[in-house]
Amino acid sequence: MTDTPTNDTSEAPVGRRTVLIATGASAAALAVAAAAPVAPSPAPVTGPADAAPAAAAVCTLTKEMTEGPYYLDGQLVRSDVTEGKAGAPLKLVLTVVDAACAPVGNALVEIWHCDALGEYSGYVGNNGHSEADDGTFLRGGVLTNTSGVANITTIYPGWYRGRCVHIHVKVHTGVTLTSDGSFTGGQELHTGQLFFSETITTAMAKVSPYSTNKVTRTTLTQDSVYDGGGASSGLLTLTALGSTASAGYTGTLTLGVETS
Repeated sequence: MTDTPTNDTSEAPVGRRTVLIATGASAAALAVAAAAPVAPSPAPVTGPADAAPAAAAVCTLTKEMTEGPYYLDGQLVRSDVTEGKAGAPLKLVLTVVDAACAPVGNALVEIWHCDALGEYSGYVGNNGHSEADDGTFLRGGVLTNTSGVANITTIYPGWYRGRCVHIHVKVHTGVTLTSDGSFTGGQELHTGQLFFSETITTAMAKVSPYSTNKVTRTTLTQDSVYDGGGASSGLLTLTALGSTASAGYTGTLTLGVETS
């Protein structure tokens, strides 16, 4: 089977604005800081003028990202979405805060992304590969705890024609959990995408099973959706789980959403 282009190549950032709390020293005093990305400590600077700013939260407004063509309603509420899919482990730690930088508990953080060969469940074959398709692999969500933290286990995504490596994310509040392990209702507060360091993706592309994906990879700077905004545009902070790319990463980000 030959590779076929998808209709996901012309996506562009859209519409409603959300808040993403800055990382680094300014976030250290926040209650959610334990789950936020940890930046290197700055060199010590003496003097009274340097003491006050560290306690203030710095929030940056950023545009949401398009949902894209591969969303499926009614996915499972679960902390592990891998379903045995081959790939390097990725442990997402996503913290949801409101516009005042307070943590949002009991919010459903939902993700979906392609596998190492660039195929989405429910749409297998769009990237030219033939594999089993149950419509649920690498899809699902979890409720945030009282600190606004959602922990989700998945794999490092692959890529498909026209897009860089990414994960789609939605944040819902007020959902009702259903008896079949899914959810219904609620209010959708945020639709965005999570992005990955090009240096790490380049290393990941050299190891199996990613190395078997022969579709030309679009880089972060070439992508039609990512705007170069760093964390405020969904760029994850990645921390290695081992000494090699195949050992996987923890990916952290603090997302702020407008709750009213």
